[in-house]
Order: sequence, then C-alpha cells, then structure tokens
Amino acid sequence: MASNVNPTVRRRRLGQELRRLRELKGMTAEEVAERLLVSQSKISRLENGRRSISQRDVRDLCGVYEVEDHRIVDSLMQMAKDSRQQGWWHSFGDIPYSVYIGLETDAASLRVYDPQVVPGLLQTRGYAEALINGALPETTPQDIEKRVQVRMRRQERIQAPEVPLRLWTVLDEAALRRGVGGKNIMREQLEHLVEQSQLPHVTVQVIPFEMGAHPGLNGQYAILEFPDAADSSVVYIEGVTSDLYLEKANDVQKYSVMYEHLRAQALNVEQSRQFISEIAKEYAR
Repeated sequence: MASNVNPTVRRRRLGQELRRLRELKGMTAEEVAERLLVSQSKISRLENGRRSISQRDVRDLCGVYEVEDHRIVDSLMQMAKDSRQQGWWHSFGDIPYSVYIGLETDAASLRVYDPQVVPGLLQTRGYAEALINGALPETTPQDIEKRVQVRMRRQERIQAPEVPLRLWTVLDEAALRRGVGGKNIMREQLEHLVEQSQLPHVTVQVIPFEMGAHPGLNGQYAILEFPDAADSSVVYIEGVTSDLYLEKANDVQKYSVMYEHLRAQALNVEQSRQFISEIAKEYAR
C-alpha cells in the first residue's frame, strides 16, 4: 500500500491534525516553538504541510500536547513516515512546483483560469517545449526536456481509465492568439484543445476579447478539490520565485465565486469549441 501513498497529501493531513491538537491544548504556535526551542515558522510550515515532518517532530509535538492515547501517536507517526516517501515526480529531480504536482495528483477536480497560455494539462509536447523555452530563456535544454516530461506525465490524470481528473478550464482569448512556437505548433495545440474538450470530464470555455473587463483580469489561478472530505480545497497561484497556496475557507470561497462569474461570462461549451476551431483555421493559412 505504501507505493500508493501521496506524500504531499499525507503531509497536509498530518499538519491539519497537529494544528487541531495544538488548538485543543489552547496553545499558540509561538508557545509551542518556545517549548521545543525551534522557530515559530517551523511550526507553521509543519502545520500547513509545506515541510517534511519527521517522526521525531511528531513525537515531540505529541509530548507538548500531552497526547496520552498511544494509538493516536502511532497513527501520526505512521503518517509522518508515509509523508517522507517520494512521489513519482521526485524521480525527475528538483521540480520547483512539486507541492502543486502532489496536490494535483490526488485531486478529484480542478478548476483553472488562465489569461495568457493553455493550461499545462492540455498542452501538446511542441507547445509545452516552446512555452517553457520562451518563458525561461536561461534554462538549459536538459532542464527544458525534464519539465516537458513532467508536464506530459501530469496529463495521465486526464486519461486515467477509472477515476480521471475532472477538469474545468476557462481561457482568455489571449491564450489562443499568443503565437507560441509558430503557426504549426499553435494549430496543432488548438486542435488538441478542441479534441480534449470533447472528453466527458473536461470542460473548456473561452472569454473573448469583446467581453471587455471581467473578474479574471488579476491573473491565473487554480482551485483544487479532493475526494476525501478531510482535505480542504486549495487555491493555487503560481509565482516567479515562490507559489501561493490558499486554504482558508473564506479565501477559497472568494475565488470560487469569482470562478462562477468567469464561467457565466464565457462562451458556452459549444460556442467555445467553435471559437477555438475558427482560430485554429487561421493558423493553418
């Protein structure tokens, strides 16, 4: 069973449980840090699942929280052990957005808005290579190929025969017009986008330029939801040097409402498919 463990999700669940135990004890993260002679930031990172949790960390925290039930301690220790295993993405070396990949791998559904480019899960190899090469000009050919391979591997979630990822994508027209890699690559990419949009679990909508101002002008974001009710939804915002993960219910709700407005203002599914097809034909001329 260990091979099926997602370390990112295990860290999140363990962190949530450790936060719950701290709050039951009525302690602040600062008070816990003082007791263990560590930084407050370490306690925060342990609780939000962004840092690997050792069995020693769990043992020390359970001691501070005076957890007397050995079954609870043993369960948390096992979660800590599982959380230190490696996911499939670790075989590719250092991936900057590995936390996101871990979340995406375990997600049941994903809602994405992108104003600039086609989302990674729907990219062709040619488009992905040209995009990464243009966005990261100082990246070596070897690293570009590694990133492309990771992107192609991520797409297996959409093709999963039993429980594929439920993907909903809203694109700005700019993502379709931006000529990444030249006409042939763009035509192939848009035709692929139309093909993927016909899958029952993939929905693609487009917001045309003529719609003017809309709630997505602040930039790209994604909302991940998970099959286990214990795992809270996450809003992911990609950054240049670091990424942002929002998990508070109020934050997730605000982005979810904004996404509903985007869906309402976008062309419907059939209109979007036709719109993309027409632009694909322009690249074929």
